[in-house]
Amino acid sequence: MQKTIFITGASTGLGNAAAKLFQRKGWNVIATMRNPEKDTELSALSNVTVLPLDVTDLAQIQSTAKKAIEQGVDVVFNNAGYGLIGPLEALSDEQIVKQLNTNLLGVIRVTQAFIPYFRAKKEGLFISTTSIGGLIAFPLGSTYHATKWALEGWSESMAFELNTFGVNIKTVSPGGIATDFSGRSLELASNEDYDPMVQAMMAGFGSMMETASSPEQIAAVVYEAATDGKNKLRYVAGEDAKALYAQRLAQGDEAFRADFAKVFLGN
Repeated sequence: MQKTIFITGASTGLGNAAAKLFQRKGWNVIATMRNPEKDTELSALSNVTVLPLDVTDLAQIQSTAKKAIEQGVDVVFNNAGYGLIGPLEALSDEQIVKQLNTNLLGVIRVTQAFIPYFRAKKEGLFISTTSIGGLIAFPLGSTYHATKWALEGWSESMAFELNTFGVNIKTVSPGGIATDFSGRSLELASNEDYDPMVQAMMAGFGSMMETASSPEQIAAVVYEAATDGKNKLRYVAGEDAKALYAQRLAQGDEAFRADFAKVFLGN
C-alpha cells in the first residue's frame, strides 16, 4: 500500500530533496511551504501535493493538517527552520521570538495537530530535523541552539508517550548541508563590540562547510529513518556531524569546548 509523507519547509534544501526522494521511491508526498505559488518543481511531479504552511501560523497549521489527514498520512517530517547567529546582546526580541516560533513551537504545534489521528490508527511516525547543533554548541548561536537542544529533549520525552500508542518519533541531526542555508536560511546579527568574534566564528564556520553533506545525502538518512522500522530515536547525519559528536563523547564536555573555542574564536 502506497504511503504518504507530510513535509514542512519543502521549498528548498533538505525538505525539497526529501520530497523528491520519497516521490521517486513511490510515496505520496504532501509538500508544504510558506509560498507555494513560487514552486515550479514539486507541483509538476506525480503523487506530490503542494500546500501552503507557515509553521508560525497556528490556524494555518491546523487547517493544513486537516487537509493532509483527509488524504491519509503515515509520516510527518518536521523540517522547516532557519539559523539565527549572533551575540544575544545584539538580537532583538522580535528575532528571538521568531526563532523560537519557527524552530521549536512550529514543530511542537505541527506534531500536536497529527497526534490524535496517529493515535486513533495506532501507527505513525514523526521525524524532526534537529541539527548537530542540538547535541553540541557553537559560539554565537545561543537562541538557535536553544531551539535545537529543546527539540532533542522534547523528542526523547515524546517517545515515551507516543510509543505507548504504537506511534514513533525520531530526530535527524545533520551537520553542514551544502545549500543556501548560510544565505537564505541564516540570519546574522552583531554589533561592533562582537564583530571580531563574529568574523572569527564565520571563518571557522566557512571552513567547516567544506566537509558539508549534500541535501540528497541527508535526505537519504531521513528515508532510512522513515523505513527501517527501528525504535531508534537519533540519527546523526553526515560524516562531519558523526565525527564531531564522536569527538564530544570521547573528549568530554570541557576539553571539547576548549578545542572549539580555539577553532571558532581563535582562543
